[in-house]
Amino acid sequence: MRAALITDLTGPDGVEVREIDDPRPGEGQVAVDVAACGVNFPDLLMSRGLYQFRPPLPFAPGGEIAGTVAAVGEGVEGFAVGDAVMALTFVGGFASRVVVDVQQLMHVPEGMDLETAGAFAFTYGTSYHALVQRAQIQPGERLLVLGAAGGVGLAAVEIGAALGAEVIAAASTDDKLDLCEAHGATGRIDYAREDLKKAAKALGGVDVVYDPVGGPYSEAALRALRPGGRLLVIGFAAGEIPAIRLNLVLLKRCQIVGVAWGSWAMEHPDTHAANMEALFALWRRGRLAPHVSGRYRLDEAAQALRDMDARKVRGKIIVVP
Repeated sequence: MRAALITDLTGPDGVEVREIDDPRPGEGQVAVDVAACGVNFPDLLMSRGLYQFRPPLPFAPGGEIAGTVAAVGEGVEGFAVGDAVMALTFVGGFASRVVVDVQQLMHVPEGMDLETAGAFAFTYGTSYHALVQRAQIQPGERLLVLGAAGGVGLAAVEIGAALGAEVIAAASTDDKLDLCEAHGATGRIDYAREDLKKAAKALGGVDVVYDPVGGPYSEAALRALRPGGRLLVIGFAAGEIPAIRLNLVLLKRCQIVGVAWGSWAMEHPDTHAANMEALFALWRRGRLAPHVSGRYRLDEAAQALRDMDARKVRGKIIVVP
């Protein structure tokens, strides 16, 4: 089989496609022929050794896949060869075949194509957990999404709208903001040209901030929170981890809430599964429409990471082995 492996921690330039042995499923495991692998920001961080999880070199990035069952290990029930499945792998997805524990596997909902399934779990799972379990967002609340045209950002826009929130998208270009409005945002802030804090306060403030960006935008967004508001810390795509003065939290009577979805999903598999069923129900109702803006062959996996690094990605991109 072929895999796009990170061979040294120099970023996308350290990716090399190699022939390696086919993995075989052990007890409680399933081998999946990969049809699509979602590309996510942690993949880029891992290529530089900057993520909290650092697999030994060489390794294939790729945290979510969809495909068909190729073989099942001893003791596996509920899955058979040929089944259409999706899985959280956390690593290994940039390959033509992966082996996953059966607990990480789900059947693809009827009617969902494999490319959509390969771009679904990571961003929607993160955003649903953030908004529902961490922020406990309520219908009618105002949600400000930073980096709103990116993978998790656009998922948050759609989920927030589906849950009855008023969604304000913040992004850096008109075309990104147009995309957000097409996916459910009813307000927009171009923070490349507008002062984020002033623009959000002009709307009357916000109840929840969804922040996968960090850098200079986090404190500005926090200052726009209403009393009792929540700032969701998702990640730091801007590269800078902000230091926020805690007197602001005291004076505004607000919360800063961390969202570490991957570890949470592993620790709470039943609640994660329930979240995914809720997301599938929203997808069936037409409330979620994954936007796959780019497809890359395995030989183009390094370019996929470069495009993510250059902020060229709208919604999701996938590697198609």
